[in-house]
Amino acid sequence: MHAPNRSADAGATPIGALLREWRAARRLSQLDLALSADISTRHLSCVETGKAQASRETVARLADALDMPLRERNALLLAAGYAPTHPESALGTPDLAPVRRAIDFILAQQEPYPAFVLNRHWDILMANTAAARVNALVMGGRTSAHDNMIRQVFDPEDLRPAFANWEAVAGDLIRHLHDVVAAVPTDVRARALLDEALAYPGVPTRWRTRDLEAVPSPLLTTVMRGGGRELRFFSTITRFGTTRDITLQELHIECCFPADEATTALCRELATRTASV
Repeated sequence: MHAPNRSADAGATPIGALLREWRAARRLSQLDLALSADISTRHLSCVETGKAQASRETVARLADALDMPLRERNALLLAAGYAPTHPESALGTPDLAPVRRAIDFILAQQEPYPAFVLNRHWDILMANTAAARVNALVMGGRTSAHDNMIRQVFDPEDLRPAFANWEAVAGDLIRHLHDVVAAVPTDVRARALLDEALAYPGVPTRWRTRDLEAVPSPLLTTVMRGGGRELRFFSTITRFGTTRDITLQELHIECCFPADEATTALCRELATRTASV
């Protein structure tokens, strides 16, 4: 059993409060969680009330049973009085150099079609030049005011007017945001981003409630217009598996592919124009 790191838990949320919040999100009783984590219900009850100290191993088993992401596992360890286990490395650090090369390769290979690297809050961390070309076309040369995809899509002063099927695209993003908020109840930033998106003008009031019965389309086509031209894309998402680093777990790469020949031709035309300048 590891000795708790008492210096790490200053100001941390009590572990009992975190466990109850996560149990509620996962719809688990104390008995359900105790059985899944292979501990006694009595011990779990004492941990939640602060009458017992959970070992590091017990905390790990509870996090596994609750299917917690790495960032939230660190928070649970801190709440239990232990040092966090999972690092959060910047993409520019030497340890992640192979990953950065892989990302650069994917973005380059996606040309002349757009690709983006985003974190779990849809902040755009990287994008290829095709993405910049398409944005310049549909925004009439204007630069986006946001580096967050949710804000770009929902802000009427940003990319929103360029979407011919805005309600379908925005509705899909709202569904994903609701899912993140439900799956990670301690993610206050995701909740704030959801509230911000819902507060933009013209957002349907029905989106304020998570629709558990909605069946998403197997393939969403994004339709954008600009300069008298139209582009149709569908997207694929790439994630890093079996990682122990928070940054990598939260990254995803969105690659846009042309949904018709006209879009294929236009993307190639835009790339040729840029190369000839």
